[in-house]
Amino acid sequence: MAQEIEKKFLVKGEFKAEAVKATRITQGYLCSVPERTVRIRVKGEKGFITIKGIGNASGAARFEWEKEIPVEEVKALLELAEPGVIDKTRYLVKNTDGVHTWEVDEFYGDNDGLTVAEIELADENEAFDKPEWLGKEVTGDPKYFNSMLMKNPYKNWK
Repeated sequence: MAQEIEKKFLVKGEFKAEAVKATRITQGYLCSVPERTVRIRVKGEKGFITIKGIGNASGAARFEWEKEIPVEEVKALLELAEPGVIDKTRYLVKNTDGVHTWEVDEFYGDNDGLTVAEIELADENEAFDKPEWLGKEVTGDPKYFNSMLMKNPYKNWK
């Protein structure tokens, strides 16, 4: 079983000049209970279904399984999805350590104004460089999970 280990941070500065790629993502959830999420998404020109398990105590590690599926199937499944859609652009930014890549998500729609950066790690305690544009760490804070952003979007936090 695959395990995802990542740390999540708010973004407080300009990062786009450092981005090597930008991809539009639209996603919904067939299941968004804390014990498991089943996500469907269109990422660029490809479709995916992803199942994620509950996070560990720190929220940094959890089971993840993903499979590419036809975009037409994602669009059909979105009709069955829970209310709310996540719309965002994902920017890839190479970390200065030459090992890691930041995934920076700029949200639109009901989550407009929110920008979050994630870094995948081999181990929870793995060291990595933190760019100047990185803000507060929000790893494990459920309100920043995409599955929660569709239920309680950023526009409602103010």
